Amino acid sequence: MNNKPELLMPAGNLETLKIAFIYGADAVYIGGEAYSLRAKADNFSRQDMLDALDFAHKLGGRVYITANIFAHNGDLNGVREYFKELNEIRPDGVLVADPGVLALAFDLLDNIPIHLSTQANTTNIESVRFWHRLGVSRIVLARELSLKEIEEISGEASDIPEIEVFVHGAMCISYSGRCLLSNYFTGRDANRGACTHPCRWKYRIEEETREGEYLPIEENDRGTFLMNSRDLCMISHIDRLIDAGISSLKVEGRMKSILYVASVARAYRQAIDDYLISPDNYLKRKDWYESEVRACTNRTFTTGFFFGKPSDESMIYDESTYVTEYVFLGVVGVEKQIGNRCCYRMMQRNKCSVGETVEIMKPSGDNIAATILQLYDEEGNMIDSVPHAKQIFYIDLGRKLDEFDILRRRKSDNNSIVG
Repeated sequence: MNNKPELLMPAGNLETLKIAFIYGADAVYIGGEAYSLRAKADNFSRQDMLDALDFAHKLGGRVYITANIFAHNGDLNGVREYFKELNEIRPDGVLVADPGVLALAFDLLDNIPIHLSTQANTTNIESVRFWHRLGVSRIVLARELSLKEIEEISGEASDIPEIEVFVHGAMCISYSGRCLLSNYFTGRDANRGACTHPCRWKYRIEEETREGEYLPIEENDRGTFLMNSRDLCMISHIDRLIDAGISSLKVEGRMKSILYVASVARAYRQAIDDYLISPDNYLKRKDWYESEVRACTNRTFTTGFFFGKPSDESMIYDESTYVTEYVFLGVVGVEKQIGNRCCYRMMQRNKCSVGETVEIMKPSGDNIAATILQLYDEEGNMIDSVPHAKQIFYIDLGRKLDEFDILRRRKSDNNSIVG
């Protein structure tokens, strides 16, 4: 039927990478400990990268490594050494943006595909062809393109590389991330991986002769978040994206949580597969896909530039907080028999208690309500709750679980049956 695009998910660490693949990713992009645009993510050591590739390849997946900073002279020797190391690690692709870094990649990476980052601001077919002639195997188009423009570029598929497009996640108010505000305010350079996200800050104006008198930009008492964009979400337009001939559908978020990665990967995986099997079934399940991506943290959604230039409705002027519908409790680990109970090892990510109703989130798409019947500490002692961050515990839900199932709880749920 239609070309099946790759679902490309982010991962900030090895645990999240495994979840991304288990919940539906075809490929995952990660950053090393230097030269990527997410300096504050956990990021991957050399051994982590090797473990990631081993895990991915056993599942038929791919791992791409980012080296997409805009380098200064002082970075270049380090980049050279890093590429020599990547040449030994052998990722499935390396993502770059800076032409100088690209030249070093061509010189030092032996038959490793080179992907051109969205930071390179590729917005037209002749630029695509230019990069392709140099040897780039995939181009991540600028976020500022409409779907019509993407379709026009993809329509030239005979003489261009693979096309990758961001379809979900945070939006930047600067042109594909080429922002100097962070550097100006804090000395931390967005294009070297250290953005402080000043676009999310609250701003007011000050008249120069009235020092200390701050005026709201709009007439309310909360100030104005004048550069705070909604998050991109194209889950309801998977049909259009697939029909456009895009090679890879990319999700933003290397600093996002496990629950975010699992929820978004699962929803997009099922949407893609459903559409390719039956467009009618895809249309019938749209509400489910949309509810699932809203289940994780987001800033409410927009379609970005896909259907025209964003209006003020694509911005959030009165707050910068996220919307969160679910609390992430943890990832299910190995099974253990405690007395006559079948329990499962977990690490606490948020407090849970005996008697609470939780939801078992399965990679298949099933969401199963269950009640916490019993909790145990590491020594097998019964406990009423798990209050401590990263506490290891065992849980009994009265049903069989699988490793990598995720437990979550609706924020509105406060129903205890203790007693």
